[in-house]
Amino acid sequence: MNSEELFLRSKQVVPGGVHSPVRSFASVGGTPVFFSEANGAYLKSVEGKEYIDYCLSFGPLLFGHRHPEIQEVVEDTVKKAWSFGACEPYSLELAEFITSRIPWAEKIRFVNSGTEAVMSALRVARAATGRSKILKFDGCYHGHLDQLLVKAGSGLAGLSSSDSKGIGPEIIQNTLVLPLDDEKTLEELFQTQGKEIACLIIEPIPANYGLLPQRIEFLKKCRELTTKYGVLLLFDEVISGFRVSFQGMAGLTGIVPDLVCYGKIIGGGFPVGAYAGKKELMDLVAPSGPVYQAGTLSANPIGMRAGLKTLTKAWNENPYPELESKTKQLTSGILKLLGESGDSNWEAVTYGSLFWLKGKTKDPIRTIAGIPGDHKTRFATFFHKLLNQGVYLAPSGYEVGFLSTAHSDEIIEATLNKTKKALQEVK
Repeated sequence: MNSEELFLRSKQVVPGGVHSPVRSFASVGGTPVFFSEANGAYLKSVEGKEYIDYCLSFGPLLFGHRHPEIQEVVEDTVKKAWSFGACEPYSLELAEFITSRIPWAEKIRFVNSGTEAVMSALRVARAATGRSKILKFDGCYHGHLDQLLVKAGSGLAGLSSSDSKGIGPEIIQNTLVLPLDDEKTLEELFQTQGKEIACLIIEPIPANYGLLPQRIEFLKKCRELTTKYGVLLLFDEVISGFRVSFQGMAGLTGIVPDLVCYGKIIGGGFPVGAYAGKKELMDLVAPSGPVYQAGTLSANPIGMRAGLKTLTKAWNENPYPELESKTKQLTSGILKLLGESGDSNWEAVTYGSLFWLKGKTKDPIRTIAGIPGDHKTRFATFFHKLLNQGVYLAPSGYEVGFLSTAHSDEIIEATLNKTKKALQEVK
């Protein structure tokens, strides 16, 4: 069956036909492509067409799809273990590997997703401080837990919605939301409510509502005020952790959080999340302390070993400088082609191996208010042009793109050739 037929079938038994909203193509229009295989930098659709992939499962695949070394470890593990629901050595090895290389992750607990990690870390923060309020920033996405699904981003932006039905006002009454990049408003809030806030949570590089790099001064102000008022600083590094550097944004900026959440790359392509932090905070988690958190498939052997192999390669090979260079090579090439086609009103925001294509603006965009009003429509047109030529971007103008080590110079060149052809056909 083709993608259109499969999507029609799926809508009969799955809400909206998908298991995560952005996959539906609601933001870009059209029918989502159904993929049956992947390898390296390529996806293959059920129709047998190959696509160069710059979505990469929204970030987990630092070394591309099914890297041979990681696949070998996965296949070996499957022969021996799927899930125990008991103690095993694999999670210990991964925990020791991470905590010995990330100083602020003194202890770590593995869960099954970034959402679980954030949910659990917030519980720790409330228990540690005895406070109830959580401060987040408009446009930062921290998973679909009730308390933080307020002015979020990503798939929500694509659906022209900033919250969700089914969340009562009493649940979010202790959630405070501020704009990014505004030290004055931040300081004013702390002056009036600082002693009531348990935790300030932020994506240190927001990457779920476009790519909105923050000024180091703003991040430092977050650290300064949280320290002053006894508020815990939580970095959501689900995307940036092990992606922008091995130690994530905390390592690049030197700003040390009290708690940190990981996901995506940490599981090597399998469903793994984690929260980590200072020993005295993490020891509040059961069975050491009174903060309950559990999970049937937490620390499953396959995810643990895939994660360890991925992080070992990342640590030993340090692919980050090359990935950053390739990302700039790709985006500068695309912008050049767009300009040559007569549409020079584009620019790229890049950070490491993250990229976001958007309309030109006078100043760097650091808040969602600065995103051009026609961005969604323009991106949708561009998305489908590239899709027709076999280049797959994330199907939303508010999602970022990713590169992997599998994206060779030859593949980037092929991408640019396909982009050129797509733009010529439009003319």
